[in-house]
Amino acid sequence: MPAPKFNKFKKYFNRNKSSIQEIVREATAGGIVWRRLKDGKIEILLIQDLKDRWTIPKGHIEEGETAQQTARREIGEEAGIHDLDFQGWLGKIHFRYRRMDKLVLMTTQIYLVKAGDDSDKIQKEDIMNDIKWHDFHDALELVEYEDIGKLMLLAKKKIRQEDL
Repeated sequence: MPAPKFNKFKKYFNRNKSSIQEIVREATAGGIVWRRLKDGKIEILLIQDLKDRWTIPKGHIEEGETAQQTARREIGEEAGIHDLDFQGWLGKIHFRYRRMDKLVLMTTQIYLVKAGDDSDKIQKEDIMNDIKWHDFHDALELVEYEDIGKLMLLAKKKIRQEDL
């Protein structure tokens, strides 16, 4: 009988990884940005982060800002579009991740946002790999986070029901 291979289990016992010393709460906001093409199809704007994950424009709420103001600012910074029609709050999502010796608990407020006349002039921020309009179904497949996907489905339902 061959000796067991313990090397593949070493990652579970890595002593070099420091323990969590602090829990940090962070508030962010963003939007599911959409537009309707002449043929009636709906497109969703997604950004691709440095780890190649497709997501929506979002960012940290700065002191003195409301969540909606943050979403507007972040969409402008990350996508280069400023003609935005906020059509309501969709919900909030929660993320958690490790940053060095901290556990970060992030809450993101998500809005439904219709892009206006400057939607063809998207420009990605330097810290992103890509930015692109996607057909709704393709965007739903590409988006990395399940909770954002659920809010995208809610967004489409709202767009249809309210004839936005």
